[in-house]
Amino acid sequence: MAKKEPEINSFHFQPPNGISEIISCIEVIDQSAFLYNEKSFDSRIEIIDFIEFQIIDQIDWLLQKTDGPNELMLLKQRAAEIKHQLEGINADLFQRLRESIRNKSFTGKGFRSLISEYVDLNSNEEYKEEGYDNLDIFINELTSFGAIPEVTKDLEPEMVFYQKTPARIICELTEKGQFTEDDVFFDLGSGLGQAAILVNLLSGVTACGVEFEPAFCNYARACAEQLNLPDVTFINADARKADYSKGTVFFMYTPFKGEILQEVLEILRKESLSKQIRIFTYGPCTAEVALQGWLDFSGHDASNIYSAGIFSNR
Repeated sequence: MAKKEPEINSFHFQPPNGISEIISCIEVIDQSAFLYNEKSFDSRIEIIDFIEFQIIDQIDWLLQKTDGPNELMLLKQRAAEIKHQLEGINADLFQRLRESIRNKSFTGKGFRSLISEYVDLNSNEEYKEEGYDNLDIFINELTSFGAIPEVTKDLEPEMVFYQKTPARIICELTEKGQFTEDDVFFDLGSGLGQAAILVNLLSGVTACGVEFEPAFCNYARACAEQLNLPDVTFINADARKADYSKGTVFFMYTPFKGEILQEVLEILRKESLSKQIRIFTYGPCTAEVALQGWLDFSGHDASNIYSAGIFSNR
């Protein structure tokens, strides 16, 4: 009878305790063809982390407790080799997918379908905390190029340090936004540019990021250029001084607060006098935006800072 392959996709690993358990874990991982299937991204990411933080870290701890490290060193080398092989599969995957994006092979619903082949897009919309998961890892690898640059400018007191928007929030907003070809999306405080890039890939609409930090803005431009996205641009400017005349959809992941937020909202209110606009929010700014008398709220809960806010002018 043929030996049954370990079912890595349903195998629940416990942190190994001792050499025998380490050997068992390595054997199960090494013998699983499932992990070497390109489509098994979710499981592969989990196992890569498990190798790094459970197996290799445990081996390093055991090496400090033994006078005969030869067997442990061989196990560490084997674990590192497997981890490198799995990471290589991901590297090849993203290189191929980026080339497909550059060639315009995936846009709109096609891009969403592409993501769902590798990462589970089903999630509970009632977020209770800021959540980053394997979808963020997938999007980061797909749309980012090179090391994150160092900041070059000091923020004003009411400006908030940059933090990436969870990719699931952008996917949710893009799905619910029902964008048309006439829409122009603005991300206020766009940071490294991922939200604008992802909105463009998911919907096909023109997207523009407004970013105070020059190094972040330059990085975002380079990423959009690498992916051949001419309809994604970035402006290095204070959000209070940007030109929003072409914008119809605006997004803020609480890039600022207090008087700066109120000043930007007043600028958007004036834009709304001549056209219909929508404002998407995430984080603490949602509750503040909900207080604006000229906006209608259609999100889940304006008091939940981890829930997306959707607003439109009256």
